[in-house]
Amino acid sequence: MATIKKFEDIVSWQKAREMNKIVGKMIDSGKFGKSYKLIDQIESSAGSIMDNIAEGFERGGNREFLQFLYISKGSCGEFRSQLYRAMDRGYLIQTEFDMLYKLALDIIVLLQKLIDYLDKSEMKGPKYKSRQDK
Repeated sequence: MATIKKFEDIVSWQKAREMNKIVGKMIDSGKFGKSYKLIDQIESSAGSIMDNIAEGFERGGNREFLQFLYISKGSCGEFRSQLYRAMDRGYLIQTEFDMLYKLALDIIVLLQKLIDYLDKSEMKGPKYKSRQDK
């Protein structure tokens, strides 16, 4: 795996950003009506996916990064659950649900691959670099 220099290079973060754009456009178009609580929850969980990837990466240690990747994965599960609520209330049609659900699953697969890689890695992260070089 190539060394990632910034969180924006992480494919799961890029996909989560793409998903946020799609959900944001749906919300802005009025697709969710006045269901403000669901809007807040679905927007928060979608945002949490990409935000936790970014925050974990910026902490500079692989163990902390792993913890935040797991949180991000959990937020992805929460997002998928909220998709069901949105579809059940008629805010999403089946094709919209399927597209967002698939995107969320793709993100989970990418997150798990990164988790597996980091879990096996001997590197501890940039904040430990000076200790690793000794």
